[in-house]
Amino acid sequence: MIDADAPEEVMWAGRFITAKKRGRWEYVGRANGIGAAVIVAIDDGHVLLVEQYRVPLGRNCIELPAGLVGDDAAGEAAAVAATRELEEETGYRAGSMVPLGEYHSSPGMVSESFTLFRAGDLVKVGEGGGVPGEDIVVHRVPLEGVAGFVAGQRAAGKAVDVKLLLLLAPVLLG
Repeated sequence: MIDADAPEEVMWAGRFITAKKRGRWEYVGRANGIGAAVIVAIDDGHVLLVEQYRVPLGRNCIELPAGLVGDDAAGEAAAVAATRELEEETGYRAGSMVPLGEYHSSPGMVSESFTLFRAGDLVKVGEGGGVPGEDIVVHRVPLEGVAGFVAGQRAAGKAVDVKLLLLLAPVLLG
């Protein structure tokens, strides 16, 4: 672990992202201790997925609902952020939000982690769509049809977030 003891250098810092270097490694992370929450919301045999345009990809992406923790309120609990983001993005309010652990999506390039939650006791309270400018499309997909739905979206040119492997694993590993 040649680079493990090297000092961390901040190469560039923005409002949400910080580019860093430690020894030979270059990577990015969230600024100011901001975290992320990702939600698996299953309602009556259907999973709630969201679709939104992602600038780094240059196209729409199919994802689990998710959002930043503490970007507007320092000290915000991850479960509170998850509950808020689920309702903003999908229009569903969760009666329960169970943490499923902390995960890292691309640990060779990004220091960011996210807390995965399972939302339960869902009640539709609005249309979703996110905050102004997000233009999120909500997809309520039957669990047994997730693989076909994702394949169809991919064929239509949409990106697929790696976290959907959680739902696709039974089909992929079959």
